[in-house]
Amino acid sequence: MDPLDQKVNDVFGGKVVRKDLVRRVKAGAGVPVYVLEYLIGKYCATDDPNAIEAGLRMVNHTITENFIRPDEANKAQFQLKDRGTATSIDKIRVRSLESKDWAEMANFGNRYLHISDRLIRQYPRLLELGIWAQVDLEYRPMSEEEDDGKARPFYITDVRPIQIANFEFDDYVGGRQEFTTDEWLDLLVRSIGLEPAHYDRARKLLLLMRLVPMAERNYNLIELGPRGTGKSFVYRETSPNSILISGGKTTVAQLFYNLSSGRIGLVGTWDVIAFDEVAGMQFGDSTAVQIMKDYMESGSFARGKEELPAEASMVFLGNINRPAEDLVRRSHLFADLPEAMIDAAFIDRLHFYLPGWEAPKMEQRFFTDHYGFISDYLAEALRQSRRNNYTGVADEEFAFGADLNARDERAVKKSTSGLLKLLHPDGNWTRAELRDYLELSLQGRQRVKEQLKKLAPHEFAKTAFSYIERDTGSERWVELSEQPDEPIELFQVTSEDEVDARRSADGTRPVERRTAAELIDGGEASSLEFKETAFWDVNRHTKDKVMSMTVVRTVAGFMNQEGGTLLIGVNDRGEAVGLDNDFQIWAKGARAPRDAFENALTTLFEESIGRPATISNLKISWEDVNGTEICRIDARPSGDPIFVRNKETKSSDLYVRMNNSTRGLNTEDALKYITGRLRPNHRY
Repeated sequence: MDPLDQKVNDVFGGKVVRKDLVRRVKAGAGVPVYVLEYLIGKYCATDDPNAIEAGLRMVNHTITENFIRPDEANKAQFQLKDRGTATSIDKIRVRSLESKDWAEMANFGNRYLHISDRLIRQYPRLLELGIWAQVDLEYRPMSEEEDDGKARPFYITDVRPIQIANFEFDDYVGGRQEFTTDEWLDLLVRSIGLEPAHYDRARKLLLLMRLVPMAERNYNLIELGPRGTGKSFVYRETSPNSILISGGKTTVAQLFYNLSSGRIGLVGTWDVIAFDEVAGMQFGDSTAVQIMKDYMESGSFARGKEELPAEASMVFLGNINRPAEDLVRRSHLFADLPEAMIDAAFIDRLHFYLPGWEAPKMEQRFFTDHYGFISDYLAEALRQSRRNNYTGVADEEFAFGADLNARDERAVKKSTSGLLKLLHPDGNWTRAELRDYLELSLQGRQRVKEQLKKLAPHEFAKTAFSYIERDTGSERWVELSEQPDEPIELFQVTSEDEVDARRSADGTRPVERRTAAELIDGGEASSLEFKETAFWDVNRHTKDKVMSMTVVRTVAGFMNQEGGTLLIGVNDRGEAVGLDNDFQIWAKGARAPRDAFENALTTLFEESIGRPATISNLKISWEDVNGTEICRIDARPSGDPIFVRNKETKSSDLYVRMNNSTRGLNTEDALKYITGRLRPNHRY
């Protein structure tokens, strides 16, 4: 037994199972994997080969003798009446009605089974999704008639769960504290049946992203990749709280609400709804996609006159028919979805694009022979993790770059929260670990955004995702391995007139100065940026130096390219909202808030890019847009590279504009850029 196996058995004895034994008895068993794992954990909790073989025989005997197949319901009821008593393996749940509690068994074929209050109180999960169990049944032919005039002669006398019936989250959290993060990561990978020794850390984290929808409420994930990479296994085999739907037609009644019966659909009864073979997915009516979009955004849906909430996460699984790099160059990564789903509004609601091409095709050697959690135990841990909310954790250490809008930030925060729940249920993590999860979450959302940029380039032009360390102000960008590098235009600047002449010739900007209102109407571009505030964080409701440094970087990027205009007091939607948020910082000062704001802005530029560059290249002015005053900063192109000083790190960084985004250059790229300015229209 390797050290991790030994530790796992010491801390979680009875809650773990050897995954290779599950594979041995799985074929033809007819019961879910998590039921098999429970039985194996009960009868094979040893490393003695002889005892294991005896345990496996007991498992097979238990299933063979007691499992009721769906087509044997009538036979099972007849045998119970003939013999008077019987023991069956089946899934049992309880409906609590006004006058009486009734049990039902999935394969026994009877929805009116008497059950005692004692058993219901002993196993409360009977009242939820139900549990798999060995059920003792008794036939009592002299039973009194019920209120509906029908006799109900079948009684449940005992229930022995073969699935986790009681779960203590505190014990799970306490057990986590006995492991390092790397040990816990390996344990989770083994728990989904794979051997972590075959994967590097980055790929292990990608594998765990498949579990995030189980731990995070209303989480929307898509995984597209080559065939045979195990995309659907987790949702089909490892959790009783998820349902896998393979292709076919999807209706509003099935998913959301059946107006005829008055019953809520799958989103109200499952934690995760996974759609497999999504390329073959069809929608029963035209409203299904719209209702799904609304649900994915808000976690609720309207049917009739009611707005109904639900918590089910949505997962979309499918294959791609060409290499990812080829799709990126020639089309987009959603090209294999059905036409109804290649809709910008639908895609924008996806929180994470899991790159299935990063997972190798499943081979026997990738499966583990070691211990992992019994799937049902892990599934219940993840289900209870849904009650926690870590979406605000990243804000404490990091801020998001300018290219992330509110929907992007929400997606990244939910992904990060899910990873924290999986890997740190005890609430203890390091800053470096949090950064790793944040970067992965940014990449998953950026992959969605890059495809949206191809589908609707004017609406989704900003895709340079970054985060900023609050303590140092350092900004870091994330990259996608399949995404080709965007070339940066390098040119020789001799005068502003020359730049204006070139822009006038290629139509990117007329020579005459346009008003702020005219600029807003045209939308953001490589030479135009909107900022809602310069100093105030509207989400955290506080002054934040991260916001002001974002303004500096944008202006420096303009100066290092062909110049541009920054409008402060205009949000990402192009709405002039004014500067009241910023002005409140100086509301109690001796100077008028507008004067104090302009003075602070000037000081900020002088300290960050230098007084000569500020005086020579920047002009701050004020304009009225539909009765709302905004601040306008016009930046002229600089003949010399403009560096942004960081007082915290004592470093100077070079920023340039790439399409509609401002990007920082590393040392190598900065040297290329500076050298390239000596050669007109050079690209690298």
